[in-house]
Amino acid sequence: MARVKRGKIAHKRRKRLLKHTKGFRWGRKSKFRLAKAAVYHAWSHAYKDRKRKKREFRRLWQVQINAACRNLGVSYSKFIFGVKKSGIEIDRKVLAKLAQDNPQIFEKIVEKINPVVKI
Repeated sequence: MARVKRGKIAHKRRKRLLKHTKGFRWGRKSKFRLAKAAVYHAWSHAYKDRKRKKREFRRLWQVQINAACRNLGVSYSKFIFGVKKSGIEIDRKVLAKLAQDNPQIFEKIVEKINPVVKI
């Protein structure tokens, strides 16, 4: 009679999940029950925060563009309206970068939207 060894698939499943707990603290990196809960929470936060990251960056760009516009005497809303009306297809990320790194180019964009928007 040959000896039967069991649990191959269960062991593989546990091992696969424990690979994802690298860097976790205390028992959550080595004890399966704790690790499973920790990983599921981590994954749900990772998914949620990928969405939140996009929101937060857009808000940051809006603040940066607004600050640059105010220095040139234009409100943010009028600036964005003018950009859309004049057919300039530059997103907020690039506009914020221009406002920070190349203020003279940003100023040219504001001058270009001046006829479109009564400032």
